[in-house]
This record gives sequence, structure tokens and C-alpha cells, in this order.
Amino acid sequence: MDLLSIDSLNDAQIGTILDRADFHLAANRSGGSSNALAGKLVFNLFYENSTRTLMSFSTAAHRLGGSVVTLPVEQSSVKKGETLEDTARTLNAMRPDVVVIRHRENGAPQRVAEIMDSPVINAGDGTDEHPTQALLDAATMRSRFGSFEGLTVAICGDIRHSRVAHSNAMLLPRLGAKVRLGGPPMLMPDDLLAPHSVDEAIEGADVVMMLRVQRERLAEDLGDAPGEYLARYGLTAERLAKAKPNALVMHPGPMNRGVEIDGAIADDPHRSLITLQVEYGVAVRMACLELVLA
Repeated sequence: MDLLSIDSLNDAQIGTILDRADFHLAANRSGGSSNALAGKLVFNLFYENSTRTLMSFSTAAHRLGGSVVTLPVEQSSVKKGETLEDTARTLNAMRPDVVVIRHRENGAPQRVAEIMDSPVINAGDGTDEHPTQALLDAATMRSRFGSFEGLTVAICGDIRHSRVAHSNAMLLPRLGAKVRLGGPPMLMPDDLLAPHSVDEAIEGADVVMMLRVQRERLAEDLGDAPGEYLARYGLTAERLAKAKPNALVMHPGPMNRGVEIDGAIADDPHRSLITLQVEYGVAVRMACLELVLA
């Protein structure tokens, strides 16, 4: 099976991924090992820069006993004009067991999946989806709250360009949480019904997830002076005080400290789940690799 979208997973599969992620997290912390992917070959095909996603997929495969080959796209035939489809045909002839792809274009993983004989996992496509990030975010929340029922999750920042926000907005309501999307008016989707300001989204929230401004995708620069975005739209101590007293803080990374989030909040050992998200990133992607290769 392919894992291209949150909607490509049924409820049972989502539950299996979250449960297996808890298992793998505990095993990783205790130094356990697995041979579930012994003899399996994982291709990483990343057309955009990545630290967390690329490294966590590689780590996940290694922890399951698999082998990883990462294509350095900047040094590949793509720079000579090779199309995505021809790259997929070339890689398919090498017979990988699974392909993990990140691409700047919406729908690129689906195009590759139509060619590959092996399963394909979407590691983020354009501004469309990032399903494994939403799954690791859900696993992180569940580890702290135990259940999603009654939870209010505020996702704030550059919603217009965020595949993370899109996938979380699809997944979390299926699990029982309420999602509020908020951000600067110029960074909100035109088709979003009843958008919230950042302050409105955070009011009374159990979880506040901040997003990076994706300036590389903006047609025009925001023109904000140093510190202006943080004061108007970012997560400061004053703004976090609008959430529930023990609200927790998340960020999919990479962070721009002092822009969308105050550094002291990001590092708060009691309220910040940011490093736990990274840890669950490996565990969830181990579970996803198991699922698509089952």
C-alpha cells in the first residue's frame, strides 16, 4: 500500500500506527532493535531541504534493520532536465522495497506512485499534505493527554502554505479533537471558512502549535521589521497566557526563534513538546514503514 494522504488511511490503520509508535518509542529509549525490515531497501527521494523528516525516515529504516539509499537530488540527473516521471522509472528498475519522497509540487508523490511497483510514502508535497508529520503530532499529543476527546488544538501561523496544518486539520478531528486555524490575514487560505486570528485560535486551547512563515513560497515579502511578526502574531508569554493554564506547545520545525515563537517558550521543559515530536518522528515513521511493507 501507499501512504500518500491522511485520507489514504482508515481508522484502524491510524490506530495501529499510533500504537506501534508508542511501542517503538519505548524500545528506542531502551536500546531495543528490530529486524522487521531486514533485507529491505528504502529509497529517500527529497527534492526539498529537510533535517527532521529525512533523518527520521533514515533512522527509522536503520532501527528496523533495513538499508537506506538517499538520492542527492542537487547532484542528480534532475539538474540535467530529467523529469520526475523518468526519475521514477529509473528508480523503479532498481527494485527498491519502498520510496519516500518529498517534492515542491502538489501531487508529485501520487505521480511517482503511479509508476513505482513498490509502496510510496509522501514525506511532504508542496503546500498539500505531510501525513506522517500529522501522525507524529497526534502520537505526541496522545502520549500526554491519553485521549483526543475534548481537546482543542490551535494551529497558528502560515496556514496558507502549510502542508502540516492541512494534514493535521484532516487527522485530528477524526480522532476527536477540535482544530482552530489562525494566522495573519495575508497567510490564511482564501477558502477557509470562519478563519481565526492568532489570539482567537489560542484562547482556551489545550495545545498551541506554531508554524514557520514559509518566506520561500511568498510572492511578496511581508516587509516586517525585526521582532514585528513575533509581537503581532507569534507565540509570546502574553499570548500563551490566553490558552489553558497547562497548555502544551508544539512546532513541526524548523523553528525561527524570535519570529513565530519566543525562544524561552520553545525551550520550556514543562510545556514544550518540540523535542518529543522529533522523538516520535522516528517511532511513527518506523510504524509507517512496517505498515506499507506488511
